[in-house]
Amino acid sequence: MNHQPCFRPCDRDLICLLRCPGCRGRLEKQAQAYRCSKCERTFPVSRGVVRFVEPQNYADSFGFQWQRYARTQLDEGELRSSEAVFRCRTGFTPEELNGKLVLDVGCGMGRFAEVATRWGARVVGVDLSAAAEVAQRNLAEREFMALQADVFELPLARGSFDFVYSLGVLHHTPDCEKAFMELPQYLKPGGGIAIWLYSGYNKWYRFSDIYRRITHRLSARSLHSVLLFLVPLFYWLGRGLSLIPVAGNPLVGLVQHVFPVSRNPNPEVRILDTFDWYSPKYQSKHTYEQVFRWFESCGLRDLRVLEQAVSVRGRKPEDQDGETGINEVLSVQSDRNSSALHTNSTEQQ
Repeated sequence: MNHQPCFRPCDRDLICLLRCPGCRGRLEKQAQAYRCSKCERTFPVSRGVVRFVEPQNYADSFGFQWQRYARTQLDEGELRSSEAVFRCRTGFTPEELNGKLVLDVGCGMGRFAEVATRWGARVVGVDLSAAAEVAQRNLAEREFMALQADVFELPLARGSFDFVYSLGVLHHTPDCEKAFMELPQYLKPGGGIAIWLYSGYNKWYRFSDIYRRITHRLSARSLHSVLLFLVPLFYWLGRGLSLIPVAGNPLVGLVQHVFPVSRNPNPEVRILDTFDWYSPKYQSKHTYEQVFRWFESCGLRDLRVLEQAVSVRGRKPEDQDGETGINEVLSVQSDRNSSALHTNSTEQQ
């Protein structure tokens, strides 16, 4: 198998965005890797994806999940369910994204990147897990580049993207707030950002947090096997109880409270969603008040509460520089002097 990256000519400007996550130096393409021009670190390429993290990490269960359900949530034919979710959680429109450069943080198997590229955007997708290679495979014919990398050390030039989004991902990091704070620095001045996080308002899923202390220690394969039995059992138990006059709905609520499972009508998505609840090592829940404070502390403006909790959208001010990320304030001037921003397709940072 050829493990060299299969980037098309339209991806050359995307490759020019790559930076060493340590020293921020530019990367030079080699036969089977990329090499930093400053510190000389090398980053291997495998199955068309540049790897900036160790193969084993806390997101391994997501790699298993998206390898197994590689195309389950991709829009097919006339069905546009993922597009509807994307609109709902970002507030973005095709007119906004067409021709723009977009960063998908936690791209998984490419569910939302597929929507963005279909709308005419050029997308860089980042995922900590091996799901990045599934996304690269799913979107091989699109203007898309997947990277396996850490949100806390994104290997990308700052101030480069017109839009950034992260949907259902940051709450699976060790520090959701800190993870979010990393993102605005990658926006161009005037760029838009949107995130969706698990809601802290819904108390139904407290039991899932208790169970997850045990379930996240299971291997991904073992947990998946358990859920293949339990999810249909509790789903159909709930459906049956709902038929009982008067007492049915309270009983359904009780069952869902004791052992929450997805109630999605699609059987594969039910397993996928429930696996997503019980497999991660890290999972936090948040409120609009929290998220608004994060956005405001980054200087983001025009904040909007979106349709599905907890979804928030904001904009980076036109006068805010792209090099003011966490722990970087003191080095802004030297960064500007050493790496001026270029906007053409071969020099863009």
